[in-house]
Amino acid sequence: MFSLKRVLVFVALVTFALVAETYAQQISHEDRDLVGYMLKDISGDIKKHYYDAKLRGVDWDAKAAETKQKIDTSPSLNMAMSHLAAALDALNDSHTFFLPPPRPYRHDYGWRSQMIGDRCFVVRVRPGSDAEAKGLKPGDEILKLNGYVPDRPSFWKMEYVYNVLRPQAGLRLDLRDPEGNDRKLEILAKRIDTKRVADLSGENGGDDIWDIIRDSETEANLMRGRSIELDDDIMVLKIPQFFFTDAEISDMMTKARKHKGLVLDLRGNGGGSVETLKSLVGSLFDKEVKIADRVERDKTQPMLSKPTRHDLYSGKLVVLVDSKSASASELLARVVQLEKRGVVMGDNSSGSVMESKRYRYRVGTDRLTFFGASITEADLIMTDGKSLEHVGVVPDEEAIPTPTDLAAGRDPVLARAVASLGGKLTSESAGKMFPWEWPKQ
Repeated sequence: MFSLKRVLVFVALVTFALVAETYAQQISHEDRDLVGYMLKDISGDIKKHYYDAKLRGVDWDAKAAETKQKIDTSPSLNMAMSHLAAALDALNDSHTFFLPPPRPYRHDYGWRSQMIGDRCFVVRVRPGSDAEAKGLKPGDEILKLNGYVPDRPSFWKMEYVYNVLRPQAGLRLDLRDPEGNDRKLEILAKRIDTKRVADLSGENGGDDIWDIIRDSETEANLMRGRSIELDDDIMVLKIPQFFFTDAEISDMMTKARKHKGLVLDLRGNGGGSVETLKSLVGSLFDKEVKIADRVERDKTQPMLSKPTRHDLYSGKLVVLVDSKSASASELLARVVQLEKRGVVMGDNSSGSVMESKRYRYRVGTDRLTFFGASITEADLIMTDGKSLEHVGVVPDEEAIPTPTDLAAGRDPVLARAVASLGGKLTSESAGKMFPWEWPKQ
């Protein structure tokens, strides 16, 4: 059964985010129909493809009918789409969610936050942002965000609502600095306007398609793997996502093979491709490894990784995870634990471990409205018979930074990992090894 409390929290968040706009943006008949089409398309694919034919005990037809009624009486387009998002949230599934149509603008809040242990902290502030001008700093604990107390179950919902579903012009923060002083700030977001209608044909001198390609290339650069060789004995490999070719993984591991110890830094890694996961696992084991059983609607089949002996890394291994390590990165860390291949160190991981497919839709003729949904098609059961969904990976050794560490830019977790392999690295030096790269505005 789904959690009523969870759904109520989600609805409260989206209601709060939209209340200021509810009467300012009246919904048109066309827009109301548009959201109705979105609900119909997504609902049909959930009924056909969701991994659990019983839909986790949710009466989906009743839920869809209830949502349609809410859409028909919604005073704004944003509220209508929020009801659609809340319907998918009722499945209590980390990989099933609504992807709203792109907006003709982007919001940059100028800061990043993260759950560390059971508390939420500011971890980065963009230079030149309103956040920096108002004194927001790494190490500030977020006691409340727009009036809500962030915790692990609700934090991803806050990020989804404020970054994807309904970006805000500003956010109110109740803060506590590392010295224990409390203060309140209202941080304004920077709005970057984009084209309301994009020409993707490439004809008549239209360059919108090239802008999209350049943005994709920039994103790929930010998500590249990076490594640092400390000496002949230890290498640190930071992988921010699981979207690499076999050749790229082979290059990484060929370099790692020169060292007796490897720190595989998966902190902040939100997952990605199953094929990249298999390739990475195959480069760490000299035997076939079952990663998990894929439990689909009508069958169960193993997810296997075969060894790649030409670039096999057989040295000592430490895997780092944190609260933003999700999906495929959690699977790799748990396999390392279950197979006793190395040590997992850091913070409890996200607990967002299912296998999903992105469904893309469009409505319109001359002008198309694109939207989508992520729908879970398989649960993943580890070799210990358990799922990581809503549980995550519990590290073999807990290691988390303090508020003072965050404020000073230190990384004691990486320093500790290197020390466990017999190396020497100060937390100050560790904090400078992989500088954060802000995306261009």
